[in-house]
Amino acid sequence: MRHLARWLLWTLALVAAAFVLVQTWYAAHIWWWRDHPPRETAFMTMRLAELRERRPDARLAYHWVPYERISVDLKRAMIAAEDAKFVEHEGFDWEGIELALDRNYRKGRIVAGGSTISQQLAKNLFLSTERSYWRKAEEAVITVMLETILDKRRIFELYLNVIEWGSGVFGCEAAARHYFGVGASALGAVQAARLAAIAPNPRYYERHPDARGLARKITIVLARMPAAELP
Repeated sequence: MRHLARWLLWTLALVAAAFVLVQTWYAAHIWWWRDHPPRETAFMTMRLAELRERRPDARLAYHWVPYERISVDLKRAMIAAEDAKFVEHEGFDWEGIELALDRNYRKGRIVAGGSTISQQLAKNLFLSTERSYWRKAEEAVITVMLETILDKRRIFELYLNVIEWGSGVFGCEAAARHYFGVGASALGAVQAARLAAIAPNPRYYERHPDARGLARKITIVLARMPAAELP
């Protein structure tokens, strides 16, 4: 019995040490990204591997642009569509999380996450598309790190530059050129609202640009944009 107890203690200690090492690795990357753009993210690595299963020479469209070279319309559109309380909260919209939990309970499975921009960034940088409570817990830990190490403007700048906007398309510069043939700085209000409307499921809307309900989403985003508060 004593031998078993000792073995359990060692196992728990190793698990705890591994957990601390992983979190330290996350924190070190976030610290570096305070003033350096990411070369790639977990989502980029995953999507590139998927693309190369079909085309070995596939490449991602990703080009970093600084915050001041991103259209104000796009900034307002993304806040309006994804996280209206972004500048107010500390990484979590508790009302949104409560609504998501209620919806998941009624559906009997995870169908909504109530994620803020900070949480979405955490997922894109380090995690996967898996829907599980364990992944949400890890996402929460990383979100706290992001909000502690970075200011809101940097979080938003990273978010706009790395999120997925189509098959192999990452970040607002690549998205603007892919869909409209212009740079991120030249996006107008309607173009920005469209990018914001497709952001939750970009690969689907890329294949179905006239999908039912998309025009209504764009109209709603346009109506909310003037009230969006930017960092």
